[in-house]
Amino acid sequence: MLYKNNDVQLHKLGLGCGGRMSNDHNKEEKIATIHEALEYGINHLNTADFYGSGKSELIIGEALKGQKREQAYVSVKFGMLTAPNGGMYGLDVRPLAIKNYLTYTLKRLNLDYIDLYQPARIDLGIPVEETIGAVADLVKAGYVRQIGVSQVDADTLRKANSVHPISFVEMEYSLFNRSIEHDIMPTARELGIGVVAFGALAHGLLSGTCSKDSETHSPWVPLFFEQNIDRNLELVEQLRTIADEKHVTVPQLALAWMLTKGEDLITIIGASRRTTLQDSLKAVNVKLSADDIQKIETAVSPEKIAGNSFPNMKFRNGVAAV
Repeated sequence: MLYKNNDVQLHKLGLGCGGRMSNDHNKEEKIATIHEALEYGINHLNTADFYGSGKSELIIGEALKGQKREQAYVSVKFGMLTAPNGGMYGLDVRPLAIKNYLTYTLKRLNLDYIDLYQPARIDLGIPVEETIGAVADLVKAGYVRQIGVSQVDADTLRKANSVHPISFVEMEYSLFNRSIEHDIMPTARELGIGVVAFGALAHGLLSGTCSKDSETHSPWVPLFFEQNIDRNLELVEQLRTIADEKHVTVPQLALAWMLTKGEDLITIIGASRRTTLQDSLKAVNVKLSADDIQKIETAVSPEKIAGNSFPNMKFRNGVAAV
């Protein structure tokens, strides 16, 4: 279950350190979860400087105290602008600002370098070559080891890679959003770029506990809109039948499916508690035959899905572009 490329060796599951991992609740359990992940071999810690306005980085930094630096592969996204209430209000990936972002990230993480550094989005008003060029300067200075990009199209990925080798492209990917299979994944494979997939449980739709009245799902995601939710929950129930036959849970089945999608794909799991991490890790031992995979993909085929997943918001000159 290892990803090997670009001079790195990573587990095919990575630990997402946003969401509940970036709030103030139960910090000791979060640190214990990171430690358990590292002990298991999950070495990719995926965060952003705007997760909890820096809290995620502080927790990771505390968790890594006393650990061997090479044991953790720390991936950091930058550029999203956060308001005091926690909401995102814009994007700043100007070359002038990037060194400043990195300075604060290194302080919060208490590290000398970042393994993977990447803009959270690309600003359509700034050539991607300029943004990546500024990060490349930080590679030359020794503060960054590798460069990634997040939520881009295939053309942008090619342009970024022309400036400096891109190690990973981070995109949403799940049974309810397979759009990267059309362009991004083939382009990444052509260029030898790894894919980091987030959103494997479709914003909670594949959590196994989602219901129409659930207060935990994301109301701004079209999958959960009033006209779509019933249909999508029907698809989840079809998956539950398959999961029951395999004696696993729906999220374990969804993660096991992800693990079949290529040696160059790393799937991010969100876990702020050890029990959640342990449940997710059981997916590694789920064996899916070609017939199983076909049954899963037929149950949730793209034409059956009602509504889209999380909208890939675009920015121009720092503000959301319509």
